[in-house]
Amino acid sequence: MNILVINSGSSSLKYQFFEMPAIAPICSGLVERIGIEGSYIKHNTYKNNLKFTVELDQFIANHSDGLKLVLQLLTEGEQALISNIDEIAVVAHRVVHGGEFFRGATLINETVKTQIKSLFSLAPLHNMVSYTCIEVAEKTFPNAQQIAVFDTSFHQTLPEYAYRYAIPKSYYQEQGIRAYGFHGTSHKYVSTLAADYLNKPNAKIISIHLGNGCSMAAIKDGKSIDTSMGFGPLSGLMMGTRSGDIDPSVIFHLLGQKEYTPEKINTLLNKQSGLLGVGGSNDMRDIHKLADIGDPDAKLALQLYAYRIKKMIGAYIAVLNGADAILFTAGVGENDSSMRAAVCTAMDYLNIILDDEKNIQYKGELLDISAAESKIKILVVPTNEEYEIANQSFQILRNQ
Repeated sequence: MNILVINSGSSSLKYQFFEMPAIAPICSGLVERIGIEGSYIKHNTYKNNLKFTVELDQFIANHSDGLKLVLQLLTEGEQALISNIDEIAVVAHRVVHGGEFFRGATLINETVKTQIKSLFSLAPLHNMVSYTCIEVAEKTFPNAQQIAVFDTSFHQTLPEYAYRYAIPKSYYQEQGIRAYGFHGTSHKYVSTLAADYLNKPNAKIISIHLGNGCSMAAIKDGKSIDTSMGFGPLSGLMMGTRSGDIDPSVIFHLLGQKEYTPEKINTLLNKQSGLLGVGGSNDMRDIHKLADIGDPDAKLALQLYAYRIKKMIGAYIAVLNGADAILFTAGVGENDSSMRAAVCTAMDYLNIILDDEKNIQYKGELLDISAAESKIKILVVPTNEEYEIANQSFQILRNQ
């Protein structure tokens, strides 16, 4: 079964093409810095144990343009993988917010699309993008099954005391106001790999997903029992352009000033804050370059970013009553050894001790970077949301 997986982030679009049930993709790629100067696409094709790469540096204005470029690379040129659009049986989409509507992979129909659309306001950087990609894919592959896999699904196991807010019950019952959690597809995938590595199915794991969006999850017995994001993907850790946790009084204060509207505050907290607002760029690589030349704002951004993660580790060790491992994953989590070091420094009281030499040796495969005396393992685990999405889609169709 040929499955094309579309994983659209707030400023990126990852994709993989699988011949399921094979685990290895026959194609993978990344469109980065969408809508930002310096956007590009890297497209990899795998044939006969050889890897063929096409890299294009060009401005990509939005996710729709990015997806159209991906589809062009799949169908044209020497390394084209399909000659007929009907060769793709399934297009599987990562969708960030599923509310309480969806608890697993779901075949997309008009009702599902309407429900995804109704959640735009809860995930303004993501659900609209996913919806656009679904509509483009429906037109491009009219005979393929379209399937959605929701980031919120994995967190449906949160106990009520973890997902409810301390406001009147009617707001939950009538408006669905509660914590939903996000990045569930990634947290599920990497925590499963970590538990297998530890040979401990009931492991207590703190999963740290650091990309342009950032979140953490406390996982026990393979189930999410707490997570840092809430009603929408704005709360919790500091992110690329999102503020993370902020005192609601700040919002009321701004609303009291004539020049601030709800829409302007929404834009401020979702698109103008985080690394961008504090340090001048939403790309961690740019922040490091600025910090290296002494920029004080960039240095503060790095300190703030690491500090939020350290605080949450402490909270989740309390929630789990201990931990077997903490793991770093996603773009920043996997590739930024200096940020991992910043987070794990001065954590020896909690028995979290980093091996500095191991920390810089990560090469894309699961790696234990903890010191021998560390009682809590520190792991770098490469996420593969695309395979997890493909596998969930394959299972739902196989079981029909």
